[in-house]
Amino acid sequence: MLNNCKHLGEFLIEAGILRQEQLEKAVSVQKKTGERLEKVLINLGYITESNMIEVMEVQFGVPYVDMAAMEVSREIAATIPSSLAERYQVIPIKKDGRKLTLAMVDPTNFFAIDDVRMVSGCEIEPVIAAEGAIIQAINQSYGVQELVEKAVNKLKVEEASGSIAEAPLTDDAPVVSIVNSIISQAIKERASDIHIEPQEKSLRVRFRVDGVLREVVTFPRHTHAAIISRIKIMSEMDIAEKRLPQDGRIKVHESGRDIDLRVSTLPTITGEKVVLRILDKKSIILDIQGLGFASGNLTLYRRLYSQAYGMLLITGPTGSGKTTTLYSTLTQISIPSKNVITVEDPVEYRLDGVNQVQVNHKAGLNFANGLRSILRQDPNVVMVGEIRDTETADIAIRAALTGHLVFSTLHTNDAPGAATRLIDMGIEPFLVASSLLGIVAQRLVRVICPECKQQYVPEADSPERQFLGVDSVREIVLYRGTGCSRCSHTGYFGRMAIQEVMTVSPAVREAINQRVSSDVLATIAIGEGMKTMRQDGNAKARNGFTTVSEVMRVACDGTG
Repeated sequence: MLNNCKHLGEFLIEAGILRQEQLEKAVSVQKKTGERLEKVLINLGYITESNMIEVMEVQFGVPYVDMAAMEVSREIAATIPSSLAERYQVIPIKKDGRKLTLAMVDPTNFFAIDDVRMVSGCEIEPVIAAEGAIIQAINQSYGVQELVEKAVNKLKVEEASGSIAEAPLTDDAPVVSIVNSIISQAIKERASDIHIEPQEKSLRVRFRVDGVLREVVTFPRHTHAAIISRIKIMSEMDIAEKRLPQDGRIKVHESGRDIDLRVSTLPTITGEKVVLRILDKKSIILDIQGLGFASGNLTLYRRLYSQAYGMLLITGPTGSGKTTTLYSTLTQISIPSKNVITVEDPVEYRLDGVNQVQVNHKAGLNFANGLRSILRQDPNVVMVGEIRDTETADIAIRAALTGHLVFSTLHTNDAPGAATRLIDMGIEPFLVASSLLGIVAQRLVRVICPECKQQYVPEADSPERQFLGVDSVREIVLYRGTGCSRCSHTGYFGRMAIQEVMTVSPAVREAINQRVSSDVLATIAIGEGMKTMRQDGNAKARNGFTTVSEVMRVACDGTG
């Protein structure tokens, strides 16, 4: 590991790849997340993995290997244990006598080299490889799939013999191995959710990565009961209750960090389905500038959340990044002179300096009575996780009218729809118009993988041209990912938001008072300069952040 993280930064600055202010920002983020500096720089978009590899090749004289073009022998990989490979993100790729070639994400990590030398008894020759390629090679070489298959076979034998009910759930029990392997693999692949779904003749496991579900593995149907029971035990649910939905939580320690899992069961006609939401505190960077706001939208949004009182709403479907936007905003305005209190269901991430309240329906603590209690705590800023009913909406709006800055979320398709939704819930139009400062609607689109990003010119009659409104004669250059080991050959790596920010101007306020439709509100807001999500997405596609097909997928609402 580099002795001084700024040492690497200086090399990047000298190479003209990085600016000093970017390095300072990355070091600040690194202190909060604890990640390697190079990973922070890549995540912030300041450099690409290719930039990093080029600098390391030149400055440290370590050659690069393209692992996507080679097959790693399991026998050679077995020279070191999987735990060591995962801890340091390394994998042996060649053995010549007592010389072991070791592919590394960070070839200057001398602790890793020493540990591998001691375990293997070999002299180590380090080479650089892409992080995604090494992780993929580790998963393949150390047989996560093989481990699961062996555990399934062992489980089948135990079920046939009737010993499974009597056997204690030790760490090497087959069902424990299966569940642990699923969770471990999901975390390594940056999944946000794990879906375990019973089918007629099988049990399907899918991961949601960058907002898109993909099938990972299929188990025999007979494993369903044992796997679901194991997850229920881990999340402290009632294993005997199979007719009603249940919720629970699991804490796991993976790759040197603590990770929370939010667990939900749902009875279906083929059996209980389970979804595990992965809440990784290290993966979230609470930085307003990192949320994807276009410069104009960011200026508007900052003006809105800097007000002393009023209500600001974030809207969008489940999984559109609303909570991240709210948390990032609270970190901006949480200062010692302000009392910031939230009521959430659930509290997904803990924020320093913010008083967070967890809804507890069993104890009778819901959003409405939680909000009432908060208002007796002398707050300056209040965040309500979600407005779900008229009572909560009414209390939140009255809080905004009596000198509090209130943040909350709603499930609406666009920003104008939030105002009409509140009126439909039974709130008087004059209260909505008087309390609302503004509304942000957002969706998440996948970001083009920087390692395999390429330019292309769309065909004359392509859907991209039609969606962008560009005729067949006009020249236009777009971008897409061709697929590589880092992005698991999807062409995408990570996500960013596309937004529309509607401020409640006097004209909008008057229109709300008149109970106009959301379409009329949208027309007024657009006339005053609001950029729709589709327009924001199109701009980001043309600037090479995402693809037109991604914008079409999440924001194809027919608006311009």
